[in-house]
Amino acid sequence: MCGASAPSPEEAALARSVGRRLAERGALVLCGGLGGVMEACAEGVREAGGTSIGLLPGWDPDEAAEAIGVALPTGLGEVRNALLARACVAMVAVGGGYGTLSEIAFARRLGRPVATLSSWQLHRDGAQIDDPDLFAAGSPAAAVDWALDHVPD
Repeated sequence: MCGASAPSPEEAALARSVGRRLAERGALVLCGGLGGVMEACAEGVREAGGTSIGLLPGWDPDEAAEAIGVALPTGLGEVRNALLARACVAMVAVGGGYGTLSEIAFARRLGRPVATLSSWQLHRDGAQIDDPDLFAAGSPAAAVDWALDHVPD
């Protein structure tokens, strides 16, 4: 799960729902571990009795959002975006800026399926990129179902 560090209330609600749905489907949820969408997602995971892991950019585990189940300090700064993409089997992105865009790009470069929700749409030469493993979802349920259904065997 990745997304906006300063989400709108709507994006935070979407992320919380995504986290809850992922946990209900039995997924171990990996995120950046800080506030914003990451925190909202972890809250949803916790509400559903699941486990969230936060890959923190710094060295201090106490920087993790309160709802994060397991905080893993990396000391990698923004480079942890690549670690998140490498460690996941599928990604859901909610909102976000350039950090989220980098996570989407790393995930696709590594062959991970990515569902976006109120997030980036990728275009080249004025046309949307035709990538069957990049899905613009219309709801948290659609994002989670699609992402988990597209986990490589």
